[in-house]
Amino acid sequence: MAAIVCNETRNSGQEPQLIYAITLPLSTVIILANLIIILGIACSRQLHNPSNYMYLSLLVADLCMGIALPFIPWMSLVRPLSFSSCLLVHIFPNFLFLAFIFNLVLVHYERYLSIVCPLVPGHFWSRSRFIPALLAVWLLPLLYALLPAFGWNNWEVHGRVTNKTVHSSYPMTMPKDNCCTYRSVFPDTFIYLEVCGLLVPAMLSIAVMTGRVLWITRGQIRHIQRQQSAVTTAERRRKMEIRYARCVATVSLSFLACWLPYIVYTHICMAFLLSREARVNHTGHIVLSGTGVGGMAAMPILLGLANRQYTEPARSLLRKLWHRWHITQRQSDVVNLRVFHSNTGDW
Repeated sequence: MAAIVCNETRNSGQEPQLIYAITLPLSTVIILANLIIILGIACSRQLHNPSNYMYLSLLVADLCMGIALPFIPWMSLVRPLSFSSCLLVHIFPNFLFLAFIFNLVLVHYERYLSIVCPLVPGHFWSRSRFIPALLAVWLLPLLYALLPAFGWNNWEVHGRVTNKTVHSSYPMTMPKDNCCTYRSVFPDTFIYLEVCGLLVPAMLSIAVMTGRVLWITRGQIRHIQRQQSAVTTAERRRKMEIRYARCVATVSLSFLACWLPYIVYTHICMAFLLSREARVNHTGHIVLSGTGVGGMAAMPILLGLANRQYTEPARSLLRKLWHRWHITQRQSDVVNLRVFHSNTGDW
């Protein structure tokens, strides 16, 4: 493996500025949107059921992803950190990302079952089933993410070779064994296993379940049209077809907008690992990682905004604030009008 010089990323500060410019706005939107939907579920007792508890777990994971988003592009940079600090700044974001993926698959699976078997919505997720499922989507990613801390890392090999290269050229740059890079924490086998064994199957399962749901919806629409063929006009059937086409287009575009940047980013990272080049285009990596992970984190928000029950408390609060502001504005206009007439003497 080619050595990476530790002071490779010591530049004028353009890369940190780029990271914050891309991730901080996305992180703020993700955090605020998740808080609004979480409060909406918490304030409505009608939403306190296993299905919404799973979605609430996804929102918590998405909220954590919003918090960790500014730190993810830093994983591509080389930093002077100790072994424990290097493990922490790489393992913790990776755990949150895997927990988010597992929760996303679980929520899609739950909604897929509710479409496939609509007559028994509570049969699959009783208390004895959904609690172990929630524990699994958090504990399994944690166990896998902690494998580098248990010894599956390249610190002894890659870290010493890197520091040897650094000290031979820059003897006063940094102390020994403090060159932190993701390749010092994650072996190539670990990355391949995570991408090909966890992320790719997760994305494919979500795509298959989404396509299956759309296909079932298509069949239901055709069944309704056959049953109502005697009373349904051609105009009504055309409206139903247009509505279904809009639904398919919305779901497809949302899926592509959320997943396509991350898919491109993953393929580029895998190509870089296979090529084993020493130099990295940090600007492209920062842009793709920030937009890719940020786009994925928008998926739970889109699912929540599509359900009016989740956003009803926030909309009610906005309506109250708007009504109060409107009343205050009218009272202010009346007072100003009275003052004007009092000053002009026109009564």
